[in-house]
Amino acid sequence: MVPKRAIVRPPSRSFSRCISSHPLRNTASAKKAKGQHSAYCTTLGELGLELLTMKAEDAYPDSCFVEDTAVVHNNKAIIARMAAKSRQGEEDTVESLLGQYIPVRRISEPGTLEGGDVIHLPDRLISGVSQRTNVEGVFQMSDWLEVQVDAVRDPYIVHLKSHVTYLSGKTIVCRKSYADHPALEGYELLIVDDNEAYAANTLTIGNVVIMPAGFERTAETVSEAGYEVICLDVSEFEKCEGALTCLSILF
Repeated sequence: MVPKRAIVRPPSRSFSRCISSHPLRNTASAKKAKGQHSAYCTTLGELGLELLTMKAEDAYPDSCFVEDTAVVHNNKAIIARMAAKSRQGEEDTVESLLGQYIPVRRISEPGTLEGGDVIHLPDRLISGVSQRTNVEGVFQMSDWLEVQVDAVRDPYIVHLKSHVTYLSGKTIVCRKSYADHPALEGYELLIVDDNEAYAANTLTIGNVVIMPAGFERTAETVSEAGYEVICLDVSEFEKCEGALTCLSILF
């Protein structure tokens, strides 16, 4: 189903204090990130989405990565319980906004869940059990959203969608390390080379796939699979270990 709305939140003045082990993290620029975020939002609007733009949150350096705060499915939302203490509280304003449109419920302790781990397929969800999401969080999500959730356990990753994203139909983009995972069985896999690993995170709206700029081989592979490709510069967000899907909640 093509989404109608996108919740977005621009980078704050504290953006450069984001949680990140990226070697260029100390060069992250809030000013440049705001420009890249503006171009991202313009693209979403041009693709027909109604933008629900929240205020920047200086108290939360990572708060522009709004995807992590909630998962929407079956016209309901589960509100995240963030694993990183510095991010706990980002979800409050998102809960208030989503609650104006659909029923919401929070993940309760000891569960943790972040939306960057959750992949939406036509018949089910796939969720990473990772550094940020635990089994209890996945169970609570499945129960409230009334959907089957297949778990992909990998304690070494932050979020699954940095490695695997769904395009449409039976097509998935993923890194080689996930190509043989049983949760992806039956799908056509467009494999991302290790030297273009960041391109594994894509955002599909209709037949358009938004991709990070600078990864020509992966962009060509996606284009040859029949999609219109739009490449955006999100290099400042990469420094904060965020990507395209992280910047919005679509519903």
